[in-house]
Amino acid sequence: MKLELYWAALGLFAVSASAQTYRGWPAYGGGPDSLKYSALDQINRSNEHRLQVAWTYDTRDAFAGSEMQCNPIVVNGVLYATTPKLRVIALDAATGKLRWAFDPHQGRKVTSRFRTRGVVHARGRIYVASRHWLWALDARTGSPVESFGDGGKVDLREGLGRDPRELSVSANTPGVVFRDLLILGSVVNEDLPAAPGHIRAYDLTTGKLRWTFRTIPQPGEFGYDTWPKDAWQYTGGANSWAGLALDEKRGIVFAPTGSAAFDFYGGNRAGDNLFANCLIALDAATGRRLWHFQTVKHDVWDRDLPAPPTLVTVKRKGRTIDAVAQITKAGVVWVFERETGKPVFPIEHRAVPESDVPGEVLAKEQPFPLKPAPFTRQRFTEEIVTRRTPEARNAVLEKLRTLRNGEAFAPPSLQGTVLFPGMDGGGEWGGAAFDPERNRIYVNANEMVWVVKLVERAQTEGPQSGRTLYNSNCASCHREDRRGTPPDFPAMTNLGRKYSDADLIEFLRDGGSRMPGFRHLGNAALNAIARYLLFDEEKYVPVPPGSQARARYRLDGYIRLTDPDGYPAVEPPWGTLNAIDLNTGEIAWKVPLGEHPELAAKGLKNTGSENYGGPVVTAGGLVFIAATNYDRKFRVFNKDTGKLLYEAELPAAGNATPAVYEANGKQYVVIACGGGKWGAPSGGSYVAFALPDGPVPRTNE
Repeated sequence: MKLELYWAALGLFAVSASAQTYRGWPAYGGGPDSLKYSALDQINRSNEHRLQVAWTYDTRDAFAGSEMQCNPIVVNGVLYATTPKLRVIALDAATGKLRWAFDPHQGRKVTSRFRTRGVVHARGRIYVASRHWLWALDARTGSPVESFGDGGKVDLREGLGRDPRELSVSANTPGVVFRDLLILGSVVNEDLPAAPGHIRAYDLTTGKLRWTFRTIPQPGEFGYDTWPKDAWQYTGGANSWAGLALDEKRGIVFAPTGSAAFDFYGGNRAGDNLFANCLIALDAATGRRLWHFQTVKHDVWDRDLPAPPTLVTVKRKGRTIDAVAQITKAGVVWVFERETGKPVFPIEHRAVPESDVPGEVLAKEQPFPLKPAPFTRQRFTEEIVTRRTPEARNAVLEKLRTLRNGEAFAPPSLQGTVLFPGMDGGGEWGGAAFDPERNRIYVNANEMVWVVKLVERAQTEGPQSGRTLYNSNCASCHREDRRGTPPDFPAMTNLGRKYSDADLIEFLRDGGSRMPGFRHLGNAALNAIARYLLFDEEKYVPVPPGSQARARYRLDGYIRLTDPDGYPAVEPPWGTLNAIDLNTGEIAWKVPLGEHPELAAKGLKNTGSENYGGPVVTAGGLVFIAATNYDRKFRVFNKDTGKLLYEAELPAAGNATPAVYEANGKQYVVIACGGGKWGAPSGGSYVAFALPDGPVPRTNE
């Protein structure tokens, strides 16, 4: 114990948020419980209007299309964060002055965007993932810790039971620290072939793998019978990309998982597919499963659990319950008792439609939480089609009548099926904030309409042309005509302006941003795809056995249903901020979040807009949030009523979650301003807000 206190005094020990009484920001989401709550109240409802920019740090790493989603951490007066090019930086938390920077690319040119949401601090080190490497850096200098793994880094592709050279594995969300372990999820391919999304724990000192929980069970393991008998050898996904939460006292780590690969067709993975789309409670010391709940069985809707769960306390029927709350893309919240997994609110299992896509067998029933109340609309109907203009409404109605549109879990189809809320909503990766004073969670949401349409894949037998390889492996995102769905899925035309043959092959091999690497196809196939994309060349090459996707169907592109001017097909609000009472399960308040400046100028205000990143709630009675994609605003709301109290324009959209901390007795709120989402301008600045120097007005509110 004395040694731990000594380490803590030097900043060399992983300090929990509870030990700091929520006055610091030592970990992603504020602490291992992912509460996104701050007990600081220097900034409060009597003085929030006096907020001003305290400092700005420009990383100078922004480039066209880049993003920055980092939630910085602050330890002993130093702010640690990442840049659009994934450099790691350490800043003086009070001034924004650079102390050091580390480049994981080691001088290599960066042309593709990366997404990472933060770093981990433990025992005087900073841990961060870049591509397939997990790095350990000296927190004082930024230098790699040579004794960790191989010269300061560990290969995340190793230890998964498959040839690491053929896998695409990374981590875009920081892990959690339990004792001497770093527990980590991963990002893997969403199409086949894909790596399994096993959850792993690494030794903080040496980087050695200490335990693995297999999310795709092997023979003899619980859940194995929910897959085809050999699925563990070829399928992938079921990964915890969104981040973890840790109950340090109980030694339980909570892991939300995504869907199995391929996301939208499961004819080759018959069964419920445990542990995809699950909230899993694991013994943090050993990785042993304690309990799980599957929110979607045999997912073909891309209903990944999109954010770390939130460790909350609620009061129900005279009981005080330590619980875990999990938001979803479907706009609902699941709440379970932490130790047992017993639902806090009733759950109903309902019959759902069958699929008519050849080979697809869906689950007959799906679970629905009866409370808390959904925080987004649950079905897109003609009654809520946009009325922005008569022309816009008529165009959407005409398109809608060509699509399948049913209740929740209407299956993907060859005709095209409405998915609402869409793939980027309701709740997103920013997650929820919890206020222990009110027992409320605060969550921002998107309400967009998407279309899921399946088409048959190109044949994959024998020698194949670059065109066929492209259609089989790339057209799900970039379309068969190569037009893509810009900007998140850019067009694959005119690439010669950006890439040489060698550069494009390297990009196809390693991937970047949401695009996985295709190393498994082999050099000949990658060369054929590159020649097709650059020169329309039909070059036939042999393809390694087993390297092609086994799913019979692919997605016909990521399609958002919009009006002819590109605005959402649904009536506003298109984005909201919600407060949910977890004692009663009722919505306490809901307000639009964001707007489109060009529409606001014409009088159409408070529409809400797409938003990415999450909120922070404080003891000062406030909710801090940026997140809005188009108006680039940082906002402050009254946490009790949802009233907007303050807003300021940022240099680029703050598609991230703020961090709240104290330095030299002063409270700061910092936000990463990275932009770059859906065509918004990119940026690379961190902006910190604080009250001006001088006496700080107080309030009894």
